[in-house]
Amino acid sequence: MPRCRNCKQTFEQYEFNNKFCKELDCQVQKGMYKLEKKKKQDQKEWKARKKVLKEKVKTKSDYLKELQVVFNTFIRLSKEQTCISCGLDLRGRKYDAGHFRSVGNCPALRFEEVNVWPQCVHCNQYRSGNILNYRKRLVDLIGLEEVERLESKQEPKQYSIPELILMKEDYKERVRKLKK
Repeated sequence: MPRCRNCKQTFEQYEFNNKFCKELDCQVQKGMYKLEKKKKQDQKEWKARKKVLKEKVKTKSDYLKELQVVFNTFIRLSKEQTCISCGLDLRGRKYDAGHFRSVGNCPALRFEEVNVWPQCVHCNQYRSGNILNYRKRLVDLIGLEEVERLESKQEPKQYSIPELILMKEDYKERVRKLKK
């Protein structure tokens, strides 16, 4: 025989899969239990609807920000963990994905992998990228021709929202593979 969820007494089931006896207090608790269960279900449904609604009102800027976060994570995981500017070992430290040509200066290179390298917070945020040392080390890593290509005038890139979504998914997958 089952035990009542409320009073813990055994009782004869009067409905299939019933968890409460016929006592008044227990029936009140049964009602409260059903209300709580309904409330949880409603919250779950609202959360799903809210996610869909949020997705509908996203702007291109929102998609760019999301992609930037995933892209920066990819850069941090995929490249050597030393600061491109000062050579500091970054393992176990907080560090940035520093752009050689900044996003504000050259948005066309925002997601160009050879333009972005791990950089310590001090060099990136407090020394404006420590750009002279960054360039020297970049020439050693990718060659003078490639650095000059980065420094040359770049044609602006206009990404569509579907392109941004695809790029984000691609980088998410690459991050997953690197974390394994």
